[in-house]
Amino acid sequence: MGDFNAKVGTEKVDDIVGKHGLRIRNERGEKLIEWCQANNIIVGNTWFQQPPRRKWTWKSPGDETRNQIDYMMISKRYRNALLLAKTYPSADCYSDHVPVVGKFKLKLTKNSKPFANIKFDLAILKTNQTIREKYQISVQNKFEALGDAEEVEQQWENFKSAIMEARMDDRRNLKLDGGKEMG
Repeated sequence: MGDFNAKVGTEKVDDIVGKHGLRIRNERGEKLIEWCQANNIIVGNTWFQQPPRRKWTWKSPGDETRNQIDYMMISKRYRNALLLAKTYPSADCYSDHVPVVGKFKLKLTKNSKPFANIKFDLAILKTNQTIREKYQISVQNKFEALGDAEEVEQQWENFKSAIMEARMDDRRNLKLDGGKEMG
């Protein structure tokens, strides 16, 4: 969101700006295009052919000139979701700017990769003395290596990461030794 007062014009620029803009490009329009290229964003309302009355977004006092300086910008990733972008000059919004309206079609999908639950086999720690001692030493070494933290939240995070790292180390060691995996 912002008032750039940029005119991107009718000249197509890669897949950033379409050929259905209004008038000529200015210096601020160049900067806006550079910013869009750096951030993988397209200028949506330049990709749809509309009559000139559906393109301009600002009119000067006295209605001398009309320019397209407000844009609907969207990430390139969602470019196909934007079906239409146009202005409504007849909207009564008490401004010299005209609202830009877009029509979107979103397709929401469920995340196909479920989060992996990390399970601990605590029974093996109770029954196998060697694994229990190795695990205790590993957790203690990892926790000491993390250093001291004054806040409780930071201490908890340090402790939790020490346990997780020790668990991963033990899993690797058990697989190398050919023993039963912990969990």
